[in-house]
This record gives sequence, C-alpha cells and structure tokens, in this order.
Amino acid sequence: MASPVLLPASPPSPSSPKTHLSSSHGLESCSTMAELKQFHSKIIRLGLSKDNDAMGRVIKFCAISKSGDLNYALKVFDEIPHPDTFIYNTIIRGYCQAQLTKNCILLYSQMLQESVFPNKFTFPCVVRACCIGNAIEEAKQIHAHILKFAFEGDKFCQNNLIHMYVNFQYLDEARRVFDKMPQRDFVSWTTLITGYSKLGFLDDAYEVFESMPERNSVSWNAMIAAYVQSNCFHEAFALFDRMQSEKVELDKFVAASMLSACTGLGALEQGEWIHGYIKKSGIELDSKLATTIIDMYCKCGCLDKAFEVFNGLTHKGISSWNCMIGGIAMHGKGEAAIELFEEMQKEMVAPDGITFVNLLSACAHTGLIEEGRRYFHLMKEVYGIEPKMEHYGCMVDLLGRAGFLEDARKLIDEMHMSPDAGVLGALLGACKIHGEIELGEQIGKRVIELEPHNSGRYVLLANLYANVGRWDDVAKMRKLMNDRGVKKLPGFSMIELEGVVSEFIAGGRTHPQAKEIYAKVDEMLERIRSIGYVPETDGVLHDIDEEEKENPLYYHSEKLAIAFGLLKTKPGSTIRISKNLRVCKDCHQASKFISKVFDREIVVRDRNRFHHFSKGECSCKDYW
Repeated sequence: MASPVLLPASPPSPSSPKTHLSSSHGLESCSTMAELKQFHSKIIRLGLSKDNDAMGRVIKFCAISKSGDLNYALKVFDEIPHPDTFIYNTIIRGYCQAQLTKNCILLYSQMLQESVFPNKFTFPCVVRACCIGNAIEEAKQIHAHILKFAFEGDKFCQNNLIHMYVNFQYLDEARRVFDKMPQRDFVSWTTLITGYSKLGFLDDAYEVFESMPERNSVSWNAMIAAYVQSNCFHEAFALFDRMQSEKVELDKFVAASMLSACTGLGALEQGEWIHGYIKKSGIELDSKLATTIIDMYCKCGCLDKAFEVFNGLTHKGISSWNCMIGGIAMHGKGEAAIELFEEMQKEMVAPDGITFVNLLSACAHTGLIEEGRRYFHLMKEVYGIEPKMEHYGCMVDLLGRAGFLEDARKLIDEMHMSPDAGVLGALLGACKIHGEIELGEQIGKRVIELEPHNSGRYVLLANLYANVGRWDDVAKMRKLMNDRGVKKLPGFSMIELEGVVSEFIAGGRTHPQAKEIYAKVDEMLERIRSIGYVPETDGVLHDIDEEEKENPLYYHSEKLAIAFGLLKTKPGSTIRISKNLRVCKDCHQASKFISKVFDREIVVRDRNRFHHFSKGECSCKDYW
C-alpha cells in the first residue's frame, strides 16, 4: 500500500457552489469505471482534484461499488494532500470488502498517525477485519480505542464488539460488553444468543432470550435455530408454539428453522402446515427456503410432495437439484436419482461435489456397481472435481456392500489422503455383512483408535466377533468401552400423530397409553406368527448395536411405534416412523409381515435410509 503524498495545504481552485454540486451529481450517476474516469477528468479540469468532498465521492465509487476498481481508488487516495475521516473510512471499507484485512488494519493505524480522528463509522469495518483475519491482539486494541474515543455509548460499535468477541469465542468478554451497554437493541440481544448457542451453551442462550424486554421474529428465530442446530427439536417446537401464542408473525427465517425441526423429528403434519402457511401468507419462496421444504418432504417420506415443490420452481439452483437427488437416494431409488441427474445435465446446471456424493450414495443404496464406478470416474475426468473424503466413503460403501471387499480396500490404499473413520467404518460394516473377520478385525481396531469415544465403532467390531462366535472378544469390546467410559447410543423411534410427536424406547412404559400399546404389540406378533414370522434371534444376547438388548426383541422401539400407529390411525392410512439408529433385522422382517397382515404402508426412516414396507415387501429389497 502506497503512502499518501503529503503536499502543502493550499486552497482549492475557485469554483462556484453550483459547479461543485453539478460535478458531484454527475459522479453519483456513474455506473461504470469508464464513466467514472470521464467525470474524474472533469473534476480535475474544474480544479477540484485536491478537494476532499469531490474526491471522496470518486473514491467511494471506486472502492466499494460493484463496478468499481479498488486500485484506481488507491491511486486517487495517494494524490490527496489531507484525506479526511470519510475518505479513510471509504478505503478501509474497500479493503474489508476485498478481504484485505491486514491492509485494513494498517490503514487504520496510518489514519491515527496522520492525526485523522476516527468516527463511529470507522470501527465496524476495522473490527470486521480483525474477525476475518483472526487478529485477536489488534482487536483488543481496537476495543480500547473505541473507549478512548468515547464511542462506548454507540450501539453500532458495541454490537460489533459483541460479534467480534463471539467470533473469537471469548463469551465472557462479549457478555461484559453487553452488560455495560447503556442501551441495547435487537442486534445486541440476538448476537449474544447466537454466540452462546453456537458454542453449545443453550441454557445461557435461553437465559438471555428470556431477559429480553421485547422480542421480534429475529430474536425468536435465533433461539429456535439454536435448539434446531443442537438437535433439540422438542424444545424448538415448544418455543414455536409459544411464539404463535404470542401472535408473533412467522417470517421465512423462522419457517426455515421450523422446517428443519420437522425434518429432524419426521413431523410431516407440522411441516405441511408450515408449507401451507408460507403459500397463504405470501412469504417469498427463495431458493434456500424452497430447498428446505423439499428436504423436509424427502426426509419425512413424501417424495411426491417434494417433487411437486421441486417441479414448481421457476428457477432451480444447484442446491435444489442436489437436495432432490439426495432425497431420492435416501429412498433407495438409484435409477430415479440417475435420471434426475441426467435431466440436470440437460438443463445445463453444472454439478458440484455434493451432487456426486448424493449420486454415489444412490448407487450404493441400490447396488448399482458399474454406474457408481462410472460416475466416480466422470467426476474427476469430465467435471474436474477432485474426490473428497465423503466421495471415497460412498465408493467404499458401494463396493463393500456388494461384496467387492478387496476392491474397496484397494481404493482406500490409493486415496491421496489418510482415510477417516467414516471411510474405514464403511469397510468395517461391509466386513460384518459378509463375515470377513480377518480384514474386519484389522479395520475395526483402526477405526476405534481414530474415534475412541464413538460407541458405534466398538459395536460394529463386537457384532463381527459375535457373528463368528468369538464371545471372549465380544466381552473384551464391552470391557474396553466401560474402561473408556464410552456409552451406547440409546435407540428410539418417533411417530407424529395429529401434530404431536411421540417417542418410544425399547421396553419403555412411560407413554400414557402404554398398556394398550403393549397389548397391540402382542396382537401384532400373534397375527404375523400365524403367516410365518420367526424372530431373528442370532446374536441377540451379544449384539450391543441397535437397541438395549436387555429388553426382549418383541418390544423394540419401532414395534411400539408401529403398534401406536395402528391404534391411533384409520385403516389403510400410512404409518410413518423415524428411528435414530439402523433398523435391526428382526424389526425389518416383522415390519414386512405387519404391512401384509394389517394392509398398511409403513414408512421407516432409519439412520441410513428409508424403508417403505407394503404388502409384505420392503422397497430396499433387503439390500441394506
């Protein structure tokens, strides 16, 4: 950055106020740099090349407008004898927009050295530059300057300081700034709420939220979004209900957060209501909100409605295509996902890395081996997208699930990066499916070392041992988990009926209608036994993966949820269930029989994919 040329102070060339205003007005009408340069030359001819007001307008266009040229602004800046605060602020802002954070901070320092005093518009850009550049020490000095120049009462400056400390994860300092503010606005409150929630301090975030003298939709969304991002979906729904009772208008941001909560819980009815509200109230359906709606319908098991929203979009961005392809993949419709990808190509929409994750996942769920290999090759050779960890994970899953264990292992060895636990875990899962104990044991130990606190990793290896009767090794896995304090993730299933989400755990009896639910389970099991159901009991006593095995197989959480659905819904209606773990073999088998005996479609979303049970069959064709 060139230093300003310091020239002796001299009065500006004579010009009438009318000429000055005329030239300024001309500058404001510029839309291109070519036009700007023409007006700049006029200003020079009028003798205003050293005038801060006139040149400040030239610099403003060049430094911060979309059609500007920051380098040109700097050349003009270098020729001004005594640039004022406005001109310094403008260049600082230009540097900030260009992500030249060091230049931004250095120019602020130069400004002080030239005895040009900052104002309240100076600090926000400098603070932002410190955040982007992770300049913690400089940021603290800026805070001191804000106090020194007596801007501690300016809300704009103080809000930026709160954001700055939140950005550096210095929540105590952020809270101190907040507490000392003489006046706070919605930005002050919501910035602190967001800061607490991003670092997992939900109780502190809620305490700040409750302390607010008044709230707007932004405040409500900050707290609702905090719960959603932390997977506290029930709390999000409770807060949303309270928001509605207080007659707060639902905007697109709250709608998007609540749609994500509906997705998390599989709460289709609530999601449909919010979608209906969006349509009736005229909320702008931008690309992000449309994608959130599509995602909700896909993950709540309604592909038809997802397609309806998708096909109704006048402009489909890459995120909408990706979401729809990913949704189809989750439902195990590999061929349909490929068809949509080909349609995307015809629409001249360039795929990205996410597109190929979804496409490869679709191939893996459906066993489309050659198609998966082809798209993995196309991704690199045709589209120039370098495979990332998640792409390798999909390919290892695709190959391993289909029994090509050696090919999967070879692919891992050829990776240009060290495989993570996800990639190795996919191979371990394949070893379990195909009973490959030697490779599985080797991979399992590596995965556990990579993620020593992930219970699922121990579980997979223990189940592999159990499948071949190595009970001593199963016991060692249990002991290792206990010694390391690793807790098993409890299994639960959820079902939404009449807008209320009920949650079940294996053997749980806390539901108000537990007696009727268990009676219905017994009836279900009796009826499906009569047409050939036999419980899958292999490894039950030692399988520590999907459910608390101390409870009988018959009362797994999805069976309880299905029974509740049969009790509370009309004959012929679809039962939709969400499960946090992979569905077990016995429940998968039982669900097929239940769908036939009770003539119901049962849709189960487990940790990996959707299962549509109907007339005694599953959409996955037992390939899961």
